[in-house]
Amino acid sequence: MSIPTTAAARPMPAAFLGHGSPMNALERNRFTEAWRAFGAAVPRPRAILAVSAHWYVNATAVTAMARPRTIHDFYGFPQALFDVQYPAPGLPDLVDEVADAVSPDHVGADVDGWGIDHGTWSVLVHAFPEADIPVVQLSIDARKPPEWHLALGAKLAALREHGVLVVGSGNVVHNLRAIDWQQPDGAFDWARRFDEHARQLMLERPHDVPSLGSHPDFRLAVPTPDHFLPLLYVAGLSAAAGRAAEVLVDGYAYGSLSMTAYTLDARCPETAADAPGAAPLATGLPPEDANV
Repeated sequence: MSIPTTAAARPMPAAFLGHGSPMNALERNRFTEAWRAFGAAVPRPRAILAVSAHWYVNATAVTAMARPRTIHDFYGFPQALFDVQYPAPGLPDLVDEVADAVSPDHVGADVDGWGIDHGTWSVLVHAFPEADIPVVQLSIDARKPPEWHLALGAKLAALREHGVLVVGSGNVVHNLRAIDWQQPDGAFDWARRFDEHARQLMLERPHDVPSLGSHPDFRLAVPTPDHFLPLLYVAGLSAAAGRAAEVLVDGYAYGSLSMTAYTLDARCPETAADAPGAAPLATGLPPEDANV
């Protein structure tokens, strides 16, 4: 199947949303309000293609089920979080459109293995609370280098011309082992340095975002690549468009998490800067078990 020939009047926006704790799915804070503002501001998408930190596998695949399940891929959190369902439909035909867009890279069809994980639904419950827009997830191929992910993101630009909203969900800085429970809205100096350098690149030279791998604070800010790589997809889209991304909302959580979010070609109203920050993590868990 080829990409539909009827193009949108203008490219569908794209976004990278720093999702932080799964508890943000239940909270109303300045980050979730920004996600709501984004969802309200964009034209209604034909479908949402989500690149979530939590589908990090040795393959490039797209969910291809008509009714994807809501995945609760964490533990130790309140029951109310496990009760959340995001019953958005899938769009199996989008697999072929993604395959055409990224060719010659190969994309597999996942018909029953995955679904909608919390990296995706924890932001979409705010951005699109009706859950009536088809949602498809694109896996992050753990075998590939950052430059490949940037290039793959750029190839997804063709989908934006045909009503597909691309959303990356992760965190620019994500070090659970370094969490400081005494800094619910604060950040270590190394987290700020890395996040600010990432911002400079996203706003000025998105094609250079992979160079963050040589930043002195990279090992602390990105101890594992899963939450960082979704940023590269939006950076790739920005580079392909020849337009800089914009900051939707920024801030920190527990010293070692950045909540910075970026949008491309979206005009969102400003949200209250003095609203409470990120939702609390589950208490009593060692950082490595919080699984955010």
